Amino acid sequence: MSAEHLDFADPMQRPRFTGLATFFRLPWVEAFEGAGLDIGVCGVPYDGGVTNRPGPRHGPREVRNQSSLMRRVNQATGASPFTSAKIADIGDAWVRKPYELEGALGEIEAFFARVHAAGVRPLTCGGDHSISLPILRALAKDRPLGMIHIDAHCDTGDNYMGSRFHHGAPFKIAVDEGLLDPRRVVQIGIRGSLYDPAMWKFSHDSGMRVMMIEEVEARGWRACMAEALEIAGAAPTYVSFDIDSLDPAYAPGTGTPEAGGLTMREAQGMVRMLSGVDIRGADMVEVSPPFDHAGITALNGATIMFELLCVMAKG
Repeated sequence: MSAEHLDFADPMQRPRFTGLATFFRLPWVEAFEGAGLDIGVCGVPYDGGVTNRPGPRHGPREVRNQSSLMRRVNQATGASPFTSAKIADIGDAWVRKPYELEGALGEIEAFFARVHAAGVRPLTCGGDHSISLPILRALAKDRPLGMIHIDAHCDTGDNYMGSRFHHGAPFKIAVDEGLLDPRRVVQIGIRGSLYDPAMWKFSHDSGMRVMMIEEVEARGWRACMAEALEIAGAAPTYVSFDIDSLDPAYAPGTGTPEAGGLTMREAQGMVRMLSGVDIRGADMVEVSPPFDHAGITALNGATIMFELLCVMAKG
């Protein structure tokens, strides 16, 4: 790269191993009210809802680090989110009382209520998947949202070991509370073994469109995403991407890995097809750095967040 193409006054064009780690080397703006932001990128370092391997509380910090590898322009789509929208790293929704499960979710909800009241659309890095529930509680108080959900698991379970508030149940609770319209929810990439054949019965019975990984393989991810876009329609939609939707070859650092998942190329293409969707918020969850290798899961998580940012900034 020739020197005339670099503007070192811009922190995003300095060497990527320099400076403090923020998401995508964005400015850090914790006092975001009145800042005129379009999108706020934030972390929820919380994993009180995991049912097996812990560690996603460390996800936001490591994904911030790996996100320094993202540049300004998406070469595949031409999107340049940092010039088409005003974006900042708005810090973490960190929990003061993490051992009080329902109280912790309340603290997270309060943070995102601030974000929503400020007119900022959140792009969130988890944390385990239980964090999606308090985010939806903040964003969908006025009307239920649709959702495009890319995951190995439906996460529409119920009581497990004495609690409903874990990472395997947020979307059942969200439907029960009127936060999601199940007729506008699509769950893509579902796979893996089950405790019971009816484990995800709620998804089917409530009207969600569930696409198993075998269907994605047989029809192709493009056809599946095209149908998902039709179901979500033009109304406000939430996007939730669990890193365990990827095959463990691409995401070893996660709590509930499932063999036979999406490739990273497929996942990038799927997210790019969200261009034009009315995305009111999005998350990427379940990166667990203690189980990662060479930062590959965190890098792929950061890459998915960049792809989400590209489509959110365009919308």
